[in-house]
Amino acid sequence: MITFDDFAKVEITIGKILSAVPVEGSEKLLKLSVDFGEKNEDGTDKPRQVVSGIAKFFPELDKLIGTKHPFVTNLEPRAIMGFESQAMILAASDKVSGAFSLLDVHESIPQGIKLS
Repeated sequence: MITFDDFAKVEITIGKILSAVPVEGSEKLLKLSVDFGEKNEDGTDKPRQVVSGIAKFFPELDKLIGTKHPFVTNLEPRAIMGFESQAMILAASDKVSGAFSLLDVHESIPQGIKLS
């Protein structure tokens, strides 16, 4: 068990997937560009790179583009096959049946919203 204070440390933010590209040399990994509503100092959009092992569930990558999902956004960045992953997408999966689903968010919820 964890305390409520421990759980409150997890930052879950809605992100919009801008692009999805297979990671060369991996059958499982996709490199995602995700908009969390963050901006550079000059006011331009500042998407994050997220590397995720969801490729086998999305043979048609264009179905991911424009979709919104919750991500853990305050994890320490991690290198995966030479790419820095700057967040983690949330999904539900059952290893026994193979069922898998990304957690969806209603289209009216803008990217950058924090879950509470």
